[in-house]
Amino acid sequence: MLILLALAQPTPAQNEPAVTALTEVHKRDLSCVAAFAIVASEQERGIESALAYPLLAERGRLYAGQIGERVMMETGQSREQVRDAILAAVADQQAKVQNVAEPDQVVEAEMAKCLPLLDSEVAPKPKPSLNQCAAMLQLAYETVYAREKLSKKAQDLKTLAFVLDSRAREKMRGEGKSGSESDIILTQVREEIQASEQDPRETSKMDIDHCFALAAPEKKGQNFEH
Repeated sequence: MLILLALAQPTPAQNEPAVTALTEVHKRDLSCVAAFAIVASEQERGIESALAYPLLAERGRLYAGQIGERVMMETGQSREQVRDAILAAVADQQAKVQNVAEPDQVVEAEMAKCLPLLDSEVAPKPKPSLNQCAAMLQLAYETVYAREKLSKKAQDLKTLAFVLDSRAREKMRGEGKSGSESDIILTQVREEIQASEQDPRETSKMDIDHCFALAAPEKKGQNFEH
């Protein structure tokens, strides 16, 4: 799983401290790393129940790296030992949902415990608006197209950009804005995004994963307020 790659990088050689056992807090944190890894994997495969939670690929990876480093520092255990502990925690999490009537409720309980820990360790990025997402995905498509022409990635981005642009215009139409007004607003947003791209620190602060969520197939009664 991608999240486990956070522990794959070597660390500089240090004087090895005495090795101690995992505390209950360590076990809890590693269990949450495992839960996030499982849910992130299911989100990548488009499993609907997993998509009810915040997207975890990036934040889960950062959380795994921070927790892994902390456990190694506090216990003296090696990177391999901590990675093995995470893999054992993954197996434990998977066992919890075996042969139970409501596995989604088991996952929900785990996430209720773990998501606050994630928020305290890796604060969520601000979510871009629908208009911002439409501009961001269009610019991403144009960048990839300039480099790769109509590659599979470019085609996917073009489709997502079209969906977001259509939904942004639909939302503004519902707010009483004309087509011309929508054009002006989207152009202004695009120019603001382009300006912010001159400082990568600004664009990297935004949760682009939220844009992919906004571009997902609509559910009945769904609207796009953000």
